[in-house]
Amino acid sequence: MSTNRRVVITGMSINTPLGDSLDGFYAGLLAGRSALSLWRRLDTSAIYSKVGADLTSYDVDAKLRVVEKQVSPEIFRRLRKLLKTAPWSTRLSLLVAIDAWLDAGLDRSVADGATDPTRIATIVAGHNINFNYQYETRLQFSEDPEYMDPFLALSGLDTDHASSISELLQLQGPLYTVGSACASGNNALRCAVDEVRHHDVDCALVTGAAVDFSPAELQSMALMGTIACHNFNDDPPRASRPYDTRREGFVPAHGAGTLVIEPLELALRRGARIYAEIIGIEANSDGNHLPQPSLEGQSRLMRRLLEQTGVAPEQIDYISAHATSTQLGDLTEIRSIKKVFGPHAYRLKVNATKSMLGHTCWSAPIVETVAMIMQLRSGRLHPSINIDELDPEVDLDVCCGRVVEHPVRYALKNSFGFGGINCVAVFKRWEAC
Repeated sequence: MSTNRRVVITGMSINTPLGDSLDGFYAGLLAGRSALSLWRRLDTSAIYSKVGADLTSYDVDAKLRVVEKQVSPEIFRRLRKLLKTAPWSTRLSLLVAIDAWLDAGLDRSVADGATDPTRIATIVAGHNINFNYQYETRLQFSEDPEYMDPFLALSGLDTDHASSISELLQLQGPLYTVGSACASGNNALRCAVDEVRHHDVDCALVTGAAVDFSPAELQSMALMGTIACHNFNDDPPRASRPYDTRREGFVPAHGAGTLVIEPLELALRRGARIYAEIIGIEANSDGNHLPQPSLEGQSRLMRRLLEQTGVAPEQIDYISAHATSTQLGDLTEIRSIKKVFGPHAYRLKVNATKSMLGHTCWSAPIVETVAMIMQLRSGRLHPSINIDELDPEVDLDVCCGRVVEHPVRYALKNSFGFGGINCVAVFKRWEAC
């Protein structure tokens, strides 16, 4: 089956240190508030990196009290049961999934028979998600194998995130995870669109799972020279600084979110709220396993996506940049934008959500797409913060330190992952006919 079905976003949810509600999250972004702090529960005494956006103190019990009032007793019983044994990151995946489910009105739609749960796909973006859970379990194994977590062989699998969401909501369509490093979220959304257009799926939940970093991964990234670990350990909120001359690497961060997508005709039929339309998503690779972003690869992909979707470069109003705060990565993306958009690059707006959130890695495209859609709908673009001295090569409008009023009809979301993995998406503000 192959169709040109129009695909829209009908549900969203978010959980970052800036907030676990859409309005609270967006308000934090508009205020230019940093989510970064010292890591709270990770032992960083032996490693270089001390700074991150930490969600390990998130109050799950408080969230449960809110959710209990919104869902059926059956769903709430399943949620409590699953949360009881799930690792920390899987718990967050369950909570953002149910928030998006409710936001999309799917609880009522399934109950009324308007949406068939056997035609709902469950997709999770990410791989090696439960790093710290596995790290701590192996430490316990080395100390005394008798007392290790017996569920490691199940709960340590990335698929357990998706399977747990499926069990919670009794979703029985396709289920899988998509791993593409920091492009995972966009690639997962691309797969979801394919499910709707080519595999007769009526709806898909795409969850960007929070990466549960361990000290070992953080130290490895520090030794590779990819993360901030030198000048801002004593001033965490200023550590993530895309486009600034003192940027020294990205800041690993916790963050999760879920997007619900479905065909336009079904969304209209059930009276769903429509946040935005997905015009197209394309991917390519650089033929290089190292974290060395490619001007040729990024620009070729952006140009190809615009050509395939029929969107002219001049129609793009805003780019939600990958902009991680690395020396090479920030400039490569800026150069790619200028190569693709030519003179129009100086008329569109660009901003860096990671300047406030840090880099949520595998979930970043989902988390930042939520931010992008909030901006697309309101026409108010959040600032890029921590730019004390703008890199002289960054001569585009990157919303430096200020909220920008800018009507947006078409927006581009860039995602570029370690290993030369590139994925870019185009969205359009929803305009009822």
